[in-house]
Amino acid sequence: MRFILASASPARLDTLRRAGIDPEVVVSGVDEDALSAASPAELALTLAVAKMTAVREQISQPALVLGCDSVLDVDGIAYGKPGSAEVAAERWRAMRGRSGLLHTGHSLGGPDAVTQRTVTTAVHFADVTDAEIDAYCATDEPSTVAGAFTIDGLGGWFVRGVDGDPHNVVGVSLPALRDLLREQGFALVDIGYPVSRR
Repeated sequence: MRFILASASPARLDTLRRAGIDPEVVVSGVDEDALSAASPAELALTLAVAKMTAVREQISQPALVLGCDSVLDVDGIAYGKPGSAEVAAERWRAMRGRSGLLHTGHSLGGPDAVTQRTVTTAVHFADVTDAEIDAYCATDEPSTVAGAFTIDGLGGWFVRGVDGDPHNVVGVSLPALRDLLREQGFALVDIGYPVSRR
């Protein structure tokens, strides 16, 4: 079965490849800032569904299309991609030494059905210094990722721990994706598992 990742995220693609899946990538083009929802968790799923739907409408052959989106929830406020080093630094000064919830919405559109799930992982941030924040934000990494941090890149130094699925923090929960496939009657082998690691 053709398997398509409706995401421009290199981290999601790398996670899937390291786990033995090599999806096609079709970027949805969804304007994330144009969508809203009642809560950060609902926003993550709304964005994931929008991405999956946009790509699914472009595909003529039967396929499984996975849309994902992540949103950091700190005190009920949704934080997506900061977009600039200045905004990223401001967020880090507000969340250092605290914890947040990273919600990742997953929407899998198949030939006959759509299955979806939001997975939440608690993230505990270190009490980083102003100098560390400035150095990290100058790399531009936090400007382009939900919540202004990564655990699999330069930001890993500043995450004290997570409670829940660590892959979810990177952008795709592997156990959730397996469950979504099974709910539609598919198995990992149907989407090419396992391919050799790159």
